Amino acid sequence: MVLRAVRVLVGVALVALFGTAAGAVRPHTQAVKPPDRSVLAAGSRVADWQLSHMDHFDYIPAGRSRADTEGRRDWIQAAFYIGLTQFADVTGDGRYADAVLNHGAAEDWGFDTRPRHADADATGAVWIWAAEHTHDPSKLTPIKSRFDAVLADPSTVSLDFAAVPPQGGQPYCQDRWCWCDALFMAPPAWIALTKATGDDRYLAHADAEFWATTGYLYDQAEHLYYRDSRYISQSDTRGRKIFWGRGNGWVFAGLARILNDLPAHHPSRPRYEALFKQMAARLAGLQGRYGYWPVSLLEPQETRETSGTGFFVYGLAWGVNHGLLPERRYRQSIHRGWRALVAAVRPDGKLGWVQRIGAEPDQVGADDTQLYGVGAFLLAASEVSRIQP
Repeated sequence: MVLRAVRVLVGVALVALFGTAAGAVRPHTQAVKPPDRSVLAAGSRVADWQLSHMDHFDYIPAGRSRADTEGRRDWIQAAFYIGLTQFADVTGDGRYADAVLNHGAAEDWGFDTRPRHADADATGAVWIWAAEHTHDPSKLTPIKSRFDAVLADPSTVSLDFAAVPPQGGQPYCQDRWCWCDALFMAPPAWIALTKATGDDRYLAHADAEFWATTGYLYDQAEHLYYRDSRYISQSDTRGRKIFWGRGNGWVFAGLARILNDLPAHHPSRPRYEALFKQMAARLAGLQGRYGYWPVSLLEPQETRETSGTGFFVYGLAWGVNHGLLPERRYRQSIHRGWRALVAAVRPDGKLGWVQRIGAEPDQVGADDTQLYGVGAFLLAASEVSRIQP
């Protein structure tokens, strides 16, 4: 009876501390433990190197990749700033918050010229963070206008990635979320906008489109996502299915970000949590001997790759910190992954072994880096710092 009474009192205390609002999620362990300063120090080294290289990208191979990297409103920079917003929250370092706010102000909180593309939606999450951080709802005007236009005329095109206009160009299906990366780029921003505005239409759209994409690309047997419909029937030279490492990293990290803002009593929340746990269990078993995840998840290999690994470490640590994953089961995988990420950082703070821009498993080198890899590293640091070593 005494033990039961204690449990009740603890439960009451937790409700008083964390609340039971519709948008509440399970509390971070940070609420009772200070963050691990060594983890934050590693994150700061990487963040500082990247911030000092935002006005010149000569370390990226010349050509399309460098041009895409220079897109200040596109997904590559957005992924970095998404990681930086969370790292700013954990560290409380005003330099990082200022970097985000200065970037948004320079872009007037706007978007690129693609009105429906998920890659262009991604930066919206950064603008929402800025609006909340500054208590300035006027920063939300461009994103509300953008998303309202989609709601007024939602696309119903097929999710088949192969269909393109007769004259060539982007697949028709990119008016929707027909590739797995899109599940990181778009739905977290849509759901965060509902949290920021109280307008449930954005969440309803994101929820419907997320599950449409998942029904199309999620392999129920392997508990992994195909990058897009072109890969469903493909296999590698040994007949194994092709599941891109970073592609599944985008989804897994996207799930954590969705769950972070999804109302606790939303009817779809059990489905998201079940999917998250299912992927976590599968991914933990695919981690390589040295802590990295393979670029092709079913192909045993020892190649270092830090962007997918960063997203996986972030998702697993987020799950532990929010009570969805048991720490005893996932602690080793998280810390092995984090040590692998830190080992890929040069003394000056440059993160290496980031697979270049692409849509499938590919080779990666020690000097390869990219902003989305840094964003993944900062997301991982933000959550790993809350798990005691």
